[in-house]
Amino acid sequence: MGAGHSHGSHRAGRGGADDGLEVPRTPRLVLLVSLGLAGIATVVGLIALWPDGGEVDRIKEGAPFAVPGVTFPTATVDSVGSPCTAEEIGRGGDCGRIRVTIDEGAGEGDRATLDVSPQVMESGLTAGDRVKVQRSPAADGGDAAYSYFGTVRSGPLLVLTLVFVGLVLVVARWRGLFALFGLVFSGLVIWRFVLPALLTGGPGVAIGLTGAALILFVVLYTTHGFSLRTSTALAGTLVGVALTAGIGVVATSATRATGVADEQAGILSALVGDLDFQSLFACAVLIAGLGVLNDVTITQSSAVWEIRAAAPGMGRAEVFASGMRIGRDHIASTIYTIVFAYAGTALAVLLVLQLYGLPVEDLLTTEDITQELVRTLASSIGLVLAVPLTTAIATLVVASARPREPVAY
Repeated sequence: MGAGHSHGSHRAGRGGADDGLEVPRTPRLVLLVSLGLAGIATVVGLIALWPDGGEVDRIKEGAPFAVPGVTFPTATVDSVGSPCTAEEIGRGGDCGRIRVTIDEGAGEGDRATLDVSPQVMESGLTAGDRVKVQRSPAADGGDAAYSYFGTVRSGPLLVLTLVFVGLVLVVARWRGLFALFGLVFSGLVIWRFVLPALLTGGPGVAIGLTGAALILFVVLYTTHGFSLRTSTALAGTLVGVALTAGIGVVATSATRATGVADEQAGILSALVGDLDFQSLFACAVLIAGLGVLNDVTITQSSAVWEIRAAAPGMGRAEVFASGMRIGRDHIASTIYTIVFAYAGTALAVLLVLQLYGLPVEDLLTTEDITQELVRTLASSIGLVLAVPLTTAIATLVVASARPREPVAY
């Protein structure tokens, strides 16, 4: 009897990832077949939507960052003038200017005096810092013209990155290493697939769904291991992503959001031309909520597994109710995370609107506010729906499981 049950069950998880629970064959097969079909759909979508490299190169060649001959050498700051007062503006001198020496790239050894904005002057720039300058050669063969392009920040950013990686590895150990791998993989998917596919005019929502599914399959299994617990979280996340995408499309259409709200969108419109910005915005909504959604679903799946392992005699309804009590707390805290994250990214816009003092009904007609509200609400709705869905999936999979029988030696 025990042997027969073992053949019909799944001793899931590597290293005890499923807490010694044996899951019957039917829920296990339904879950894994569903994920297999989703995986096949992801591969098919990846093949069908993969951008034409030649077309991507053609688009890039038609949108050069600078005119031919312009270069961006690196310079060292020799001296920094003081910020200009109202009386000093237009009088010359060193106010609002920095003196630099080109030490790497075209024009090496040249000295130049550059005008910079008050914000740059007040950012803490000092002698010895390195900056990027824009070098424009003279048409008649005379002296090249130099202008400030940006401050070299690679050193501090490298330190921050190393501190982040080090802390992740020290605190989370192997799981942290797998999480870092997933982070790098996610970046590669977005950079190598999602962005080029969008540039070539592909359907934004389909590209977003395919890229998100590919990321989720790799990231969840590498970070949390191959187990039914992880598979349940993956199923819940995929459903949540699909719901978020659908809500984003409906909300974008219903609010008549154009998807064009900043300078970058205007540049894309001028250089590429045939992009569907509403579709791009819906794709952005989907990707923006991916991380938080994944966090919630893996937590819900783990909660249901722990509840079942701690109380093997608990019924399906009781397991679901207990899981949802945890899920409600998680929803409450995660919604704050989403709202505050979006408020932080749009802080400058909010300050400008606060300065104007417009009524709320007028603010809601602006593209900036509409897009942030749609992004926040669509992600939050997808998140809220993903909690009961993931809890239900986990309950159906694990509620009929029983503790693994000890192996006789």
